[in-house]
Amino acid sequence: MRRTSATLLALLFAVSVRAADPPAAASPPFDEAFIRQFAATYGFRLGTPQEITIAPDGDVLFTRTGPRSFVGDLYERDAQRGEVRRVLDAEALLGGGEEQLSAEEKARRERMRKATRGIGGFELSEDGGRLLVPLSDRLFLVERGSGKVATLDTGAGFPFDPHFSPAADRVAFVVDGDLWVVEAQAGTQPRRLTTRPSPTVEHAVAEFVAQEEMDRTRGYWWSPDGTRIAYQRNDVSKVDTLYVADPAHPDRAPTPFRYPRAGTANAEVTLGVIPVAGGETTWIEWDHARWPYLTRVHWPERGPLTLVVMNRAQTELAILAADEATGKTRPLLTESDPAWLDLPDSELPRWLADGSGFLWASERHDHWQLELRKADGSLDRELTPPGFGCQRYAGFDDAARAAWVVASVDPTQSQVWRVPLRGERRQVTREEGLHSVEVAHRGGWAVTTSTPSDGSRRDEVRRPDGTVAGALPAVAEQPPWMPAVEWTVAKADGRDFHAAIVRPRAFERGRRYPVLVHVYAGPTSQMVRRSPRSYLLDQWYADAGFIVVAIDGRGTPNRGRDWERVVHKDLISVALRDQVDVLRALGARYPELDLDRVGIYGWSFGGYASAMAVLLRPDVFHAAVAGAPVTDWALYDTFYTERYMQTPQENPEGYKNSSAIVHAAELTRPLLVIHGTTDDNVHFANSLGLVQALFRAGKDVELLPVSATHMTPDPEVALALHRKQLAFFREHLR
Repeated sequence: MRRTSATLLALLFAVSVRAADPPAAASPPFDEAFIRQFAATYGFRLGTPQEITIAPDGDVLFTRTGPRSFVGDLYERDAQRGEVRRVLDAEALLGGGEEQLSAEEKARRERMRKATRGIGGFELSEDGGRLLVPLSDRLFLVERGSGKVATLDTGAGFPFDPHFSPAADRVAFVVDGDLWVVEAQAGTQPRRLTTRPSPTVEHAVAEFVAQEEMDRTRGYWWSPDGTRIAYQRNDVSKVDTLYVADPAHPDRAPTPFRYPRAGTANAEVTLGVIPVAGGETTWIEWDHARWPYLTRVHWPERGPLTLVVMNRAQTELAILAADEATGKTRPLLTESDPAWLDLPDSELPRWLADGSGFLWASERHDHWQLELRKADGSLDRELTPPGFGCQRYAGFDDAARAAWVVASVDPTQSQVWRVPLRGERRQVTREEGLHSVEVAHRGGWAVTTSTPSDGSRRDEVRRPDGTVAGALPAVAEQPPWMPAVEWTVAKADGRDFHAAIVRPRAFERGRRYPVLVHVYAGPTSQMVRRSPRSYLLDQWYADAGFIVVAIDGRGTPNRGRDWERVVHKDLISVALRDQVDVLRALGARYPELDLDRVGIYGWSFGGYASAMAVLLRPDVFHAAVAGAPVTDWALYDTFYTERYMQTPQENPEGYKNSSAIVHAAELTRPLLVIHGTTDDNVHFANSLGLVQALFRAGKDVELLPVSATHMTPDPEVALALHRKQLAFFREHLR
């Protein structure tokens, strides 16, 4: 489950929604102009460089929309002259026609939380000379030197997930669950490489949990010489079929969707290698009963076809080297953890150019560490020490034999470092705040994206030696002000917790304010990050008469293995206790926090945490807004849920105690539940189940169904949503 934006599409209807009383006289008017601007600019993200890709010579390609447009075009920054020009215009490519998306592409964008349309997901050839640009139902081939644009013949249907061969002389793609290939030149006919034996088998497509939870969107991989393709085969015949209907369009049939809920069957995934010229598939062999999850596949230029497989409990993984000719595999490395294993960055394992070894990341010593492994999988050396604060691997410079990583001993920050295989580590960014990096596959160039604590944003192009060569220009609107955030550390139960406090900009000393806790509280995501831009909406709520607080308790990342694993088998007890304990500690320190008037709100896991807060701790939380909440973990997907909770069969008490539906009869506080009716991630059944249980228990609840998925950016509804939430809290916390 990934954290998503709380903006939503058009409102469909509301159940038991009462008009809010006029706000108390002491409540200041909310800033209408700001919330409109925030919604129209998608949180001031429209107009910023996205999907940054770097050519070996340092040219940078990126997509960018207008400041209030969701349609992206393709731009290029020339490394030599520093000039930026628009390379491709989405509207011009389509000749003014409307962009069409297949069901598979819509699902892929939903999994990637991608809100923009137009040009996106383009691919640059390894030599930097060609571009592959999918748009609508067409594939465009662009020669960068001449600017010539050609359309590839992909036959009938929507070409999905297209990729160049290593030499960029062919393009592979998927249509309706089968793998195709076409010569990378206009006028050639595509060839079909696989044929589905039934509708329940699909080829070369990442299954749902791989896309949603493993950070793996690809389902096939070219061999280094371009003569073969490794592809996955999914048998989904045993996976439950759920039907997602859109009540806003009763004339449309429900969409059938294979969704593996916790404790039920997954897709059966195998991996095969097929010659591009045609022929029989060689199936890769491993112990599927022991390791059913195929989490990573890499086919390096020097080194074996490499798989990372996992057991269903996610307590054991293995890195396997495959012989593509025979299908045999051998283990290079196995790891285990009594609770669960987190997957490192999707680019790992990363083989060195000479095939002498590979990079890997492990939490064996409590914190993430980057390691260099020999070709046989044995440890060569640890490249980052345990106390380094390594957060993620970001890329590798083969020429300099140096890795790029994001790290910080302060979990609220992230800095970019270069880590050579031998020699001293070097810090590239130093300003307080958040920094990330995109690295060229070849050539050593990089682009760092920085949102420091002064509220600015910069995308800086860096030469192979790390010096700044220039910047990628943005056309985004700038916020009219920056939030007044106080980042602090609170001590509770003998532990240090990070928290952020946002007071009204017109804060009056001596006055007590109602408190809103903006919560996520789940694994994989943090609320307390040292960048003011993360708190623009919180400042808007604060200016309307509240103090907004965010807390990172145990279970959140970047505090070490033991800090995260404490939520094993129970996703709510420790997480909620930490929110309560830290909130009380803050209330004791800051008298302006009126803990007799506390609201809580969040989305996805944060929506779940909000609902559970008013159900289990009504003595602390007096009103809640739960957006797209998981109300019963047996309704959520296998890979995410079972990592933390095991299966419902193995941990029935844990599922019972963590269920909002089970605790529905305990509700004594106002609760507003918001959910998209076409959400294919956290299904609408979650909120319906909770509301039905509350209804049976004789409890009042407000339900706001919306015609939306889990992630939707419509500006008008974002405006309506935040108005509604503000009115709800003003009514119940005055």
